Amino acid sequence: MERPNYTVAIFGSARIQEGDPDYADVYHIARGLAASGFDIVTGGGPGLMQAANAGSQHANSGSQSIGLNIRLRHEQAPNPYLDIKEEFSRFSARLDTFMALSDAVVVAPGGIGTLLELFYAWQLVQVEHICDTPIILFGGIWKDLLSWLEEEVVRRGLFNREEMHMIFHVQEPEHVVQLVRKIHADRLRDGHVCKNFSRYRREQP
Repeated sequence: MERPNYTVAIFGSARIQEGDPDYADVYHIARGLAASGFDIVTGGGPGLMQAANAGSQHANSGSQSIGLNIRLRHEQAPNPYLDIKEEFSRFSARLDTFMALSDAVVVAPGGIGTLLELFYAWQLVQVEHICDTPIILFGGIWKDLLSWLEEEVVRRGLFNREEMHMIFHVQEPEHVVQLVRKIHADRLRDGHVCKNFSRYRREQP
């Protein structure tokens, strides 16, 4: 298989452990993406980060499982499923590295750290510091947040509805994989897929 040179960041909670349905879903998302040849980058820690890195390695596709670990007062140990590991002492440098590496972002259920990663990626796309990187919100946890943004923030004119065009809300693991594959295939064919995300919204199951 020809390597697509395409990296997907998967963000999610460190607190969701093996045995939880979200852990299994993130594992299958990462395994499906890695089987397609995509590298996977996470925060490199436990929980859903471990699920994603494990799925990546278990695909046995030659894709890289990457972890960008953060040094915390309560030590966050790297998970055992990393091909490449880098450690950071500051969240700001770590976030910038995530966005420099990532062609697409998947946001699984998570707390404050996951929200930070989501909104940082979104902000960089909004101000055009990076290409219109697709940001895929996975799972039902995001439904009320999206409704609040539409009904309160957009309604008051605090940002435009067009600034949500790169946000996708996806409920099934296989649909995440399918969406990333479609976007990547268009990048290979067209060279640049920014500003064209409306086509994928129409095609979503």
